Amino acid sequence: MDPLGLLSGDPTAFVNDVWGRRILVHEVDPALLDGVFGISMADHLITETALRTPQVRLAKNGSVLPESQFTRHATIAGQQLTGLVDARKVLAEFNGGATIVFQGLQRYWQPLRALVRALEEQLGHPCQANAYLTPPGSQGFALHSDTHDVFVFQTYGAKLWEVHDDAGEHEVAMVPGVSMYLPTGTPHAARTQATASLHVTLGINRFMWRDLLKRVVDPLLASADDPLPAALFNDPDALAAALRERLASFAEAVRDADAADVVTRHERAFATGRQPLLAGGLLDVLDAPSIDDDTLLRRRPGSTCLLRPADDQLQLLLGDHAVTVPARITPAVTELLAAVELRPRDLHRHLDPSGALVLSRRLVREGLLEVVR
Repeated sequence: MDPLGLLSGDPTAFVNDVWGRRILVHEVDPALLDGVFGISMADHLITETALRTPQVRLAKNGSVLPESQFTRHATIAGQQLTGLVDARKVLAEFNGGATIVFQGLQRYWQPLRALVRALEEQLGHPCQANAYLTPPGSQGFALHSDTHDVFVFQTYGAKLWEVHDDAGEHEVAMVPGVSMYLPTGTPHAARTQATASLHVTLGINRFMWRDLLKRVVDPLLASADDPLPAALFNDPDALAAALRERLASFAEAVRDADAADVVTRHERAFATGRQPLLAGGLLDVLDAPSIDDDTLLRRRPGSTCLLRPADDQLQLLLGDHAVTVPARITPAVTELLAAVELRPRDLHRHLDPSGALVLSRRLVREGLLEVVR
């Protein structure tokens, strides 16, 4: 759930005692961090792939460089592609002191996609991943603060961070194996010294109480979209009386709102709207029709599944979408989720052979299971 130990090994204690309150610095395994997004991986993305803005941006001395300085145009089948990252220009700007920023890495780099999904499942809040590659003796951004909580971990080189909190100014030396947590609004700046630096930031866009309240209030406001009367200020008392009636009706509707339903809708939106984890999914779709009683299956790495009963059905919230199955097969689904590996025949105590194959093949196609090859 927390493969890099970013929550200091105790997620509950982190959420209850640390989250949003204070800076935290600790060490994790440098090899694990390098395997998530190391310098060779950054090189690969810059020089061997067709990244486009805004996947990459460049910053130097506190300013973001215009895209025209490091992008080019191309065509595919007569259609123009704009914002293509020009590797030669990017390397030249980097050599001249510019920081390379990889934005939204969870959308196109599998190890960070899996890490972000695990962190989202642990915290229950949306997360994102950026990385910053800074040349020696340079600073990409001036002192600033972020509007979200941030985990930082160093994967290459070193960077000296200036961090401000209620106790004053601190200097934190980030080297491979060091990670740091910064609450929302923590002023910080970082600069390299003799070596280049690559670090990853995981931003946590925390849900607020207003997000739940808006699910109640917004539909009520939308239902009051009729116009005010003409000459409305000719009789302010009448207008105020009408507003009082509306406010009373609004307050009654808020009091009568189904809080459980609001929470359910909020959970479903979060638990079905995450980034998909489908590595190998094409092969699984091709193999699904040939799955038989003895095919070895397992949970797809990083997959998530929340079971939510709904009348005579069972909803499986799979992170990026939902699947609905009959409630009567809940014992089979529960056993399937608890197993490290299984074969469809292992479900025969709950389903007939045909039903076990149908369920297994479907959950392979849906991406919850994968075929062990």
